[in-house]
Amino acid sequence: MISLENGRMPFMPIHDLPLFSQSAGEQSQRKHLTVTELTQQIKGALEPQFKEVWLKGEVSNFRPNSTGHLYFSLKDSGSSISVAFFGAGGSKKRLPFDLRDGMEILCRGKVAVYVPRGQYQFVAETLEPLGAGALQLAFEQLKQKLALEGLFEQSRKRPIPSFPKRVVLITSPTGAAVRDMIHIFGRRAPQVKILVIPAVVQGDDAPRHLIRAIEAANRHSLGDVLVVGRGGGSIEDLWCFNDESLARAMSRSSIPVISAVGHEIDFTIADFVADLRAATPSAAAEILSSAWFESTRRVRELLDRLRLSMLRDLQGRRRILEQVTARVVSPRDRLREQMQRCDELFLRLERAMETRLERRHSALAQSMAKLDALSPLRVLERGFSLVMQNAAGKDQHRRLVRSAREFRELGPDQSLLIRFHDGEAMVRSASLE
Repeated sequence: MISLENGRMPFMPIHDLPLFSQSAGEQSQRKHLTVTELTQQIKGALEPQFKEVWLKGEVSNFRPNSTGHLYFSLKDSGSSISVAFFGAGGSKKRLPFDLRDGMEILCRGKVAVYVPRGQYQFVAETLEPLGAGALQLAFEQLKQKLALEGLFEQSRKRPIPSFPKRVVLITSPTGAAVRDMIHIFGRRAPQVKILVIPAVVQGDDAPRHLIRAIEAANRHSLGDVLVVGRGGGSIEDLWCFNDESLARAMSRSSIPVISAVGHEIDFTIADFVADLRAATPSAAAEILSSAWFESTRRVRELLDRLRLSMLRDLQGRRRILEQVTARVVSPRDRLREQMQRCDELFLRLERAMETRLERRHSALAQSMAKLDALSPLRVLERGFSLVMQNAAGKDQHRRLVRSAREFRELGPDQSLLIRFHDGEAMVRSASLE
């Protein structure tokens, strides 16, 4: 494989090229070449010498063609060369990146002579951003290797606990990622205990630090889930997460592992091996705290509903109690009311008795007046008297003599009682003939 230096190509020595005769008499006998023949000879001499060349430089004068072919110049500080790209293997397959002026790239191709113009150019077969091609190739090769071993199989991945009590963060203790995750846990799930294991997350030493942290977390059972990651960066910054040893350490972990590396568009080998890939470190914290956050929100919602239900129930019971209280009189008030009622009834009874006594007294007085008016004593006061037979001087045998016939029927010497209005007198009867 031959490399061009400064875009220059070696030319054949001048004595090896056909020359014209210096003799004026031999001008008609000169051997000459046409432009096409010369160009063809140059083409035949040049192209076999540069069949496969790796060429690097800076892109300039980039001009894409409507056919899909790309034409541009590749330059360095000393020279430049025209480049034509017709696609990998001659196809019009689109580049996996956007080519632009100023980009430093690595090309693989050959040197060719474009006969119609008589100029040489570099015909590229592959184009890669400088520094990214080898990394991408290594990434794809390792990805394929681990996939064939089954490290990416979903069946071997462990479930992530919905309600983790202890979360281990394996990342840089000074990065923004760890602060964001701690903030999210504090806001959404403050009951979760966070343990940060400091680790280098960039550079050649990073895989060793990350592996040691994962093994320590498993050896001492430090948490329910591991979060391995860092914030965003270039492909070189994130390359430590494409390490094969780190991938195998993550697959061996008995504690579920979440990979949270870079931004959403960044993918690493760790993302494929991990039990769960989070687009960002913040997304990992959101995922692990989601069940706690949702359950807390649900409990608060249920508490609010319970509190509202209890309040409504208490208000309803208070209304019922107020209604019942309005209808129910206390025993003291009831007794006082009954006492007052008794007093009223007693007064009414007194008044009724007085009224009735007055009425009876009046009736009695009227009856006594009538009786007095009809009393024999009143008659006696007018000069009349009563004659009664007093048998043996016993009151109970006194009999009123009502007529002269009854008086004549009495025998002589009968004891008689004469009743006057002011007293009585005892007499004896004589012969009435």
